[in-house]
Amino acid sequence: MKARFLSDLKVLSIGYGYMGLSHGYGAVPERSESIRLIQSAFDLGCTFFDTAEAYGAGENERLVGEAVKPFRHKIVLATKLHLNKGMGDTVSVIRAHLGVSLKRLGTDYVD
Repeated sequence: MKARFLSDLKVLSIGYGYMGLSHGYGAVPERSESIRLIQSAFDLGCTFFDTAEAYGAGENERLVGEAVKPFRHKIVLATKLHLNKGMGDTVSVIRAHLGVSLKRLGTDYVD
């Protein structure tokens, strides 16, 4: 499988966004099935994993964090946040959101 660079991050050309495992497309799968699916994606070569705090009100980050824990150091993990105008100091808001996301993901960094 071809590799690509996202700035200085090397990932394989297939990534997986996990929104549908927590909301957005109707009924969500059983948690154990979702974890199996995420881990199978890694076993098949997926190295870019994407989630967001808004997916399932944070539940998606908890799900992805639990699933990738055994191989966290071997993947690129991304999460997103939502900013509204007038939220205050942007850097402080981003740090606060990121801190909560890191706890849900069970990691001390995102890529």
